[in-house]
Amino acid sequence: MSGNNDSNHGPGTRVTAAGRRAEWTGTPGHPGAVVSPAVWRASTHLYPDMAALRAHPSNEDGNFYYGRRGAPTQWALADALTMLEPGAAGTVLYPSGVAAIAGVMLTVLRPGDVLLMTDNAYEPSRVMGRGLLHDFGIETRWFDPLDPDAFAAAICQRTRAVLIECPGSLTMDVCDVPRLAAIARARGVISVIDNTWASPLGFAPLKHGVDIAVMSLTKHVGGHSDAMMGSASAGADWYRTLRLRAQGLGTVVSPDDASLMLRGLRTMDIRLQRTTASALALAQWLMQRPEVAHVLCPMLPGSPGHEIWRRDFTGGCGLFSFVMRGGTAAARDALIDALALFGIGYSWGGFESLATPVDPAPIRSASAWPPAGWDGEDRFGVRLAVGLEDPGDLIADLDGALATWRRQAGRNG
Repeated sequence: MSGNNDSNHGPGTRVTAAGRRAEWTGTPGHPGAVVSPAVWRASTHLYPDMAALRAHPSNEDGNFYYGRRGAPTQWALADALTMLEPGAAGTVLYPSGVAAIAGVMLTVLRPGDVLLMTDNAYEPSRVMGRGLLHDFGIETRWFDPLDPDAFAAAICQRTRAVLIECPGSLTMDVCDVPRLAAIARARGVISVIDNTWASPLGFAPLKHGVDIAVMSLTKHVGGHSDAMMGSASAGADWYRTLRLRAQGLGTVVSPDDASLMLRGLRTMDIRLQRTTASALALAQWLMQRPEVAHVLCPMLPGSPGHEIWRRDFTGGCGLFSFVMRGGTAAARDALIDALALFGIGYSWGGFESLATPVDPAPIRSASAWPPAGWDGEDRFGVRLAVGLEDPGDLIADLDGALATWRRQAGRNG
C-alpha cells in the first residue's frame, strides 16, 4: 500500500493507510517492502561527505539531520495523524498530552497575554494556567463554555488565545465549537482545542474553524495503556511555528513509542466503535436506575449536549459520567471500590475499563456545579472509561456496585 489516504475514504480505510508512504516502509530499490514502518533508533545521522553536511536539506520530515528531528518512525506517525485531520498541513509530536498543550501555549502566547480557558478543562490544563503560564507572565481567565455571549464579552485587547475542550473530560459539557471558534477568529484570537475525547475520527476541529487541534495520543491512538504521547495539528502557518518552537525546546518522542502509537492507530476505528456502543448500552441502563440522577453522555439522546453533538460530531468514545441521586462522597467511593471489572485510574481509551470520582465543584471558576436546575444534593459523580469487556458483564458489575452504594447511603431496595 502506498499510504495514499483519500479523505473521502471511511475511517477504517484511513487509519489503515495513513502514514504508510513507501519512503517510510521501504529501502532504495525496495519501496514499500514492509507493512509497518520500522523502528529507527538513532541519535546521530551520518553524512557521506562535507559537501552533504553543509548542504543539509530543509527542516522538513523526511530529511535526516539529527535524531532530535526524528526519523521514519516518528515521521510516519506525524504523517498519519496529519492525514486524519482535515485541513492540517502538519503535526508536531510531544512526549505526552500535557506536553502538547504546554508546547502549543508556549508557542502562541507571550508575556502580558491573556488566555481564555474553558471552565470544564482537564485539571492539568488548569494547573498549567495557574502555574507554568503564570510564571511566564501570562494571565489565564476561565469562561463558561456553554455561554458564547459571555465568552465574547470576556475577550479583551490582551486576549491572545482560547483553549477549548469538548466535551469536558469530567462533566461531558458539549459546547458550540464552531460558534466559539468564529467569535475568536473575528476578534483575532487563536483557538486551540483539546480533541482527545472524539479524536479526528469523531470530530474535525480545523474543518469547524479551530486553528490548532491537540490530542493526547496516550488515550485512543495508543489504545493499550502502555505508552504516552501527545500531538498538535494545524494549518501551514501555525504548523511551521509549532514545529520550530518544539525544536527550540528540544522536544522529541521515542521511536519505540511512536511505533506503538502507529500500531494502536490501525485498530482505533474499530475500538472506538466497540467502546462507543458499549458506553451507550451502559448509559441507557444507568438512565433507568433510581439511584442515578443524571447520566452525562453526549451520545445518548436526552443527555445534555446531545443535539450539538449530533450536529457536529461523527463519532464518540467510551468516556462518560453519571451522578448519584443524593448520597455521600463515602457512598460514591464505596461504589467505585466495589467494582471488579473497572480499574481505578486516571485515563481512558485503553482496552480496559476504568472508574474515577467526579468532583468538579472545587475547580470551577466561571460556571456552577451542580448546574442550575439540579437538586443540590445530586453532586457525587462517577466517570466511566468503558473498555473492550463484554457490556453485559460491565452492567452486572455496576449492578452489584449500586447495591453497595445503597447500603452505604442508607437506601432501601
